[in-house]
Amino acid sequence: MEGTKGLRPTESRLEDRMIAETVCSAVSAAGLGIAAVTAYRKRFLSAARIAAYSLVPIGLVMTGIVEWMADTAFSPTAWAGFGVLGAAWLLFASTRVVERRRGITRKERKAARSGQREAVAPAASAPSLGAASRPATKPAAAPRAEEDFSDIEAILKKHGI
Repeated sequence: MEGTKGLRPTESRLEDRMIAETVCSAVSAAGLGIAAVTAYRKRFLSAARIAAYSLVPIGLVMTGIVEWMADTAFSPTAWAGFGVLGAAWLLFASTRVVERRRGITRKERKAARSGQREAVAPAASAPSLGAASRPATKPAAAPRAEEDFSDIEAILKKHGI
């Protein structure tokens, strides 16, 4: 067994922890970069929310959840991680307060989104099965047709056409 090269269990755990910390740090850095770009585009609420989400992975690493219960109680890094998580929570809470003061609710945003989808008439999506499936209906004549043409004639005369 002297010729075998292998990692001791403590070295293996250290490598796993370092990989997890690196990945979490990279995710947080990328998220903060996206938040900076979003803030540059003057979307500050979205930027604050993205920043809050991006602080969560690094906060979890700093609290020691990545390496569960590894001297968490007495680690200054863990307490700093709790502080980072608290800052993320404050960012979430402050963006919600600002949204409420503006009067924009989730229901209003949802209604606005669904209102955009209803731009097509409901009958337009019905399949056309031919004349036998539906009784033929004549479109109602527009009562203001003469007024519309007079407006168009006036515009054309104004431009000399």
